[in-house]
Amino acid sequence: MIDADCVLPDPAAIRRVRSADGTGLNVELYGPTGAPVVVLAHGWTCSTPFWAPVVNRLAADHRVVAYDQRGHGRSDVPSGSAGYGTARLADDLEAVLTDVLPDGGRAVLAGHSMGGMTIMAAADRGGVAARTAGALLINTGPADLVAELLVVPAAVRGAGLRRALHRAVLESKLPLGPVNGVSRALLKYATMGPGTPAARVDACARIVHACPTSVRHGWAKVLGELDVTAGLARLTAPTAVVVGSRDRLTPPVHARRMAAALPDPQGLLELPGVGHMSPMERPAEVAAEIRRIVTLTADTRADTPADKQRSATA
Repeated sequence: MIDADCVLPDPAAIRRVRSADGTGLNVELYGPTGAPVVVLAHGWTCSTPFWAPVVNRLAADHRVVAYDQRGHGRSDVPSGSAGYGTARLADDLEAVLTDVLPDGGRAVLAGHSMGGMTIMAAADRGGVAARTAGALLINTGPADLVAELLVVPAAVRGAGLRRALHRAVLESKLPLGPVNGVSRALLKYATMGPGTPAARVDACARIVHACPTSVRHGWAKVLGELDVTAGLARLTAPTAVVVGSRDRLTPPVHARRMAAALPDPQGLLELPGVGHMSPMERPAEVAAEIRRIVTLTADTRADTPADKQRSATA
């Protein structure tokens, strides 16, 4: 059975936003109009339901915007290799922010994994920087992802062999298959802390397994060569970092490097015993960090940025 907080509430609005190359993006809005705006960008193989535990903790007094990254959830799948890349992720975030925030409106951005990489990739975009009051980078990294992966057991010796095995795991074209006991155990080992309850593992597995194999592979190739370090240095808004101490995909070494490189660092929160899926494993702490950044940046946002008087269905 799925935990109640892993189910998204009914959205206040659903929009279809077109990115620069015409890709259609599913954008969902929760919470009251006029409340502080928080924009959530999910990670590789996930979708908007991944954020449900966080949305349920914020939507009473925040305008929460969650969107499906291209190829994920109800957003369009890129038609070819040109549709994949960090520049496309930046295009998509810029399109979403431009659509949901009027001129002068600003939001706190929170990105998990590939979502955090999206925020870094878009940091030098004028349309993004002008609308960013603050940011939270969650279980993510700017570069060297394959070199730092900890999925392959430490008993496998040799940096070269470990890197090759990690790349093979990351870029596998094999379908994940049905959600069952074996697949849940593998997902938990790779992405979640050992103490994660079975219901959380199941909720996460259902989301990850719903990602098309071609999309998973297409983005894995991008992540394998990722380097958004320059964007990290241009992320001038107040920014905090969250990581799980047991994160095998983006280990704490990335979080420490990011915290040291940020122009305006606002803290590094390391969650003991938590894996890569902090928003699902420890949503209360993640939501609290988002609230902290919202409060910290309150005087830099427009007082009550009104939503555009337009809505569209997915």
